[in-house]
Amino acid sequence: MSVKYLSSFFTPRSIALVGASPKPGSVGLTVLKNLMEAGFDGPVWPVNPKYDHIGPYPCYSDVALLPSVPELGVVTVPASVVASTLEALGQKGTQAVVVITAGLGRGEGSLGEEAMEIARRYKMRIMGPNCIGLIAPWARLNASFSHIMPEKGDLTFLSQSGALVTAVVDWAASHGIGFRSVVSLGDMLDVDVNDLLDYFASDVKTRAILIYLESIKDARSFMSAARVAARSKPVVAIKAGRNTSAAEAAASHTGALAASDIVFDAALRRAGVLRVFSLNELFTAAETLTHVKPFYGKRLTIVTNGGGAGVLAADALEDHGGALAKLRPETFEALDSALPSTWSHGNPIDIIGDADAERYRASVSAALNDPDTDAVMVMNCPTALASSANAVDATLSAWRENKRKKPIFGCWLGDGAATEARLKLADAGVPSYATPAAAVDGFRHIVRYNEVQDLLMRTPPAVAGGREPDRDTARAIVHRALLEGRSTLNADEAKAVLAAYNIPVAAAQVATTPDGVAEIAAELLKTNKAVAVKVRSRDITHKSDVGGVRLGLQSAAEARQSAIAILERTTSLLPDARIDGFTVEPIIDKKHGVELIAGVASDPLFGPILLFGAGGTAVEVVKDRVVGLPPLDRLIARDMVDATRVSKLLAGYRDRPAANRNKIADTLVTLSQMIVEVPEIGELDINPLLADEDGVVALDARIMAREVPEGEDPRRRFAIRPYPDEWVTSECTSGGLEVQVRPVMPADERFYQAFFDNLSAEDIRLRFFAPIRELSHKFIARLTQIDYDRSMAFIALTPDGEEMLGVSRLMLDPNREVGEYAVLVRSDLKGKGLGWMLMEKLIEFARVEGVSEIVGDVLNANATMLDMCRSLGFEVKGHELDPSIRRVTFKVKGPLTPAEVEK
Repeated sequence: MSVKYLSSFFTPRSIALVGASPKPGSVGLTVLKNLMEAGFDGPVWPVNPKYDHIGPYPCYSDVALLPSVPELGVVTVPASVVASTLEALGQKGTQAVVVITAGLGRGEGSLGEEAMEIARRYKMRIMGPNCIGLIAPWARLNASFSHIMPEKGDLTFLSQSGALVTAVVDWAASHGIGFRSVVSLGDMLDVDVNDLLDYFASDVKTRAILIYLESIKDARSFMSAARVAARSKPVVAIKAGRNTSAAEAAASHTGALAASDIVFDAALRRAGVLRVFSLNELFTAAETLTHVKPFYGKRLTIVTNGGGAGVLAADALEDHGGALAKLRPETFEALDSALPSTWSHGNPIDIIGDADAERYRASVSAALNDPDTDAVMVMNCPTALASSANAVDATLSAWRENKRKKPIFGCWLGDGAATEARLKLADAGVPSYATPAAAVDGFRHIVRYNEVQDLLMRTPPAVAGGREPDRDTARAIVHRALLEGRSTLNADEAKAVLAAYNIPVAAAQVATTPDGVAEIAAELLKTNKAVAVKVRSRDITHKSDVGGVRLGLQSAAEARQSAIAILERTTSLLPDARIDGFTVEPIIDKKHGVELIAGVASDPLFGPILLFGAGGTAVEVVKDRVVGLPPLDRLIARDMVDATRVSKLLAGYRDRPAANRNKIADTLVTLSQMIVEVPEIGELDINPLLADEDGVVALDARIMAREVPEGEDPRRRFAIRPYPDEWVTSECTSGGLEVQVRPVMPADERFYQAFFDNLSAEDIRLRFFAPIRELSHKFIARLTQIDYDRSMAFIALTPDGEEMLGVSRLMLDPNREVGEYAVLVRSDLKGKGLGWMLMEKLIEFARVEGVSEIVGDVLNANATMLDMCRSLGFEVKGHELDPSIRRVTFKVKGPLTPAEVEK
C-alpha cells in the first residue's frame, strides 16, 4: 500500500501502547517512559489488562475501552498475542501500528502471516516487527526503546538494524546532529524501505535520507522510490553483506563474475544514491550533509598550520581521485603579503605552526576568493604557540566575510581544545572532523553525490541511426534451440544471434569431421594468415577449459591434426558430452586490439544485468569488470567502460591509438536492447570482444537460453522498466492532423525549447499555473527522464519525428492507483483534436496498467480543458482549497482483459 497512512506513524494525534508494563527493565516500561518524556502533544493510552495504573498513568484493560481511536498503535506484547492485539486495534479503527515484538516469523502458518492477514483486512499499516521503534523529534514522538531522544534536525535515518539505530543516535548526540525521523524497520512484514523513501521524498522538512540496508523486497519498487527520492534530496546508503560469493554453478563467465554486491552497487549508482562502505563513512556523510548543501565542483584548497597534516589530506584526496585546486597568481600575491616567506607557496597552503588568528583569516579569505577553488578545507594542529580557539574564530570570520558563498570543511586535530573548536564549527554550520582522512571523505561525499546526480540528470544523445536488427532471425535461432531441448546455443548459433543485431562477429564455418576442418581451413588461409579450430558441443560451455580450442593454425594439415587432438581430449575428459563437430574461423589480426568481455546475466533480485570488463581466458582471475542495469543508453554504457581498469588501455598511449569507445558502448546498448526483445536469452558472453580504433568484433560467444514461464511478463523482470515501445503509434486526429505518438525519451529534451517558443504566455499559465521564466536542463530533465513504472508522457511529433506538437503526462502515486494528468498542445494547433487524442492515450494507458482513477487540477479560466474533460466523462467539482481551480476526476474502467490486451 506504499505511502498510505504513513503520516499516522510520524504525526499521530493519539497513541495506544499495548503491552505497557511497570516492570523495571521491560520494553513496555522503557517505551512508555520514552513516549511520556518526549513531550508528545496528544493522549498516550497505556493498555494492559493486569494494571489499572502504571506509575502515574491510567492504564486501560482493553483497546476497545479507549476513549477514542488511537491513530498510532505501539505493540510490545508477547508474540503469541500480537495477532489478537492487531485485531483489537483494527476493530477500533487504528491505521498505523509499530510492532516492536520479535519472533513472529514469516511464511505460511506463521504468526507474521496471521498478522498481515489482519492488517490487510483492516487496511492497517505495520512497521516491524522485531524493531526498536520509531522516533520523530519534531513531533516530540519517541515510540522506541532507544536510550536517547535525538535532537531536532533535518536528516532522516532508516535502518534495518536496531543496534545501528542506537549507535547512530548516540553518535549524533555527541556531534550536535539532529534528525527529522529515525526509523527501525525490523523484519519489514509490511512497511519497508521503498515505502519510506516515497514518504520522505515528499517531506519538505527532510533534507537528506540516510539508510542502512541489508535487503530489499522488490527491486523495481526500490529503484523507482530511490530515483524519485534522490532527485529531490541526497540519499546515502550503507549496504551490509558486501562479500557474499557469486553463484557457484554459473553457466557463463558473466554469471560467475556478477556477484550480488557489485549488482547492488550498480543499482544504487543508477538510482542516484550515494553509497558508503563503513559506519565511519556514514557518520561522516551525516556530518557533511547536516552542514553543507550540495555544490558543484571538486577542486579543493587546503589551509593548514601543519605541513604533514596537509600532505596527509592531499594524499587521501589523490588516493580517491580528488583534485587540489591550482591557485591563481593573484591568490599567491595575497598570501605572500600575509604570510611569512617560509609558507609552502603551493596547495596545501602551509601557514606554518606558529600561525596566529590573523594568518588564518587572511589565508582562508585568499583561498575562498580564488576563482579556481570550489571548496576550502581548514586544518589546525594543536601547538603551544597559538590558540586553536582563535583559529576557529578567524576561520569563521573569513567565511562570513566571503558571504558563505563557498563551503568550508574544518579539521581540528586532537582532543580538549580541538573538541571544543569542532563543536564551535558545527554550531556555525561548518562540518568538522577529527582526522584528515575523515575531512577528505566529507568533501568526497559531496563530490560523489554530484556525480550520481549528474548520472540521473544527463541527457543521452539521440539513438544512433543504422540498420534495424533482424529480430525475427535472432528469436528463431533461440526458439529452435529450446524446441530441441537445448539451453546452450552452439558458438555459430550465438554468433548468428549477435550478427542479427548488427554486432560484428568473426564468421565461423561448421565442419563435422577433421577432414572437413582441413577443407575449410585451406579455403580460409587463402585470405588469412591463420585460423582457429574449436569444438562444437551443446554440452561444453567453456571450451578452452577442456582443450577444445586451438589457435594460430597456419596450414590445412595443422588444422586437421588439431581437430583430431581436440576430439581425443574432449572425449577423454567429458566422455558423455555430445560432440557436434567443429567450427573453423579466421584469426582476426588486429595490431592494437584489446580483449574485452561483454555479457548478460540474471541477478535473483535485480533481474537482467549487463557486464563489461577485461576479457580473455583469465577473465575470472583478473576480475576487472563493472555491472550495469538495463536499459542502457550510450552515456551509461560509456560510464561502464570508463569505470574499468582496462579503460586505460582503451584510451591509447604512445603510438597506440585509442580504441573506438563509441562502438564499444554501442555494443553494450545493443545487448541491452537484445535482452528486452528476446527474453529467452538468459545468459550471454562475448569473450573476447576485440576492440581497436576501427571498432569491435566478437571472436567468441555463448548464449544460454531459458524458457519463458507461461503468464510471465518478460519486461517485469527488469529492475528499471524498459522503454515501452509497444505504445509507439502513428495517429490522425479528428482535425486531420497526422502525428507520430510515442512515450517520451530523454533525448527529446532537444525539442522542448522550440515547443515552448510556440506556446502563448496564457497557455503556459493555464498549464503550469505560473509563468515559466527559464527552461533549465534540470527542469526539462524532469519532464523527459521519467520512470515508466511511475509515470508516462506521450509526445506528439510531426510524421518525420523532427518537431514536437504536444505532450500529455500521467504521474502515478506510489501505489499506482491514482494518476494526475496534464496535457499541453502547441498554441497554433488548438482545435485540431490533438489534445483530445493525447488525453485518450493517457486513459488507455491507465486502463492497461490497472490505474483506478485519473485526477487533475484545472484553472477556472481554462474553459477548453474543462469542456474536454466533461465530454470525456470526467466529474468536475470545485477545489477544496482554492476557488479558482476545479478538480476533475475520471474513474477508469477495470483493467483490460487478456483479449483486449492482445488486440
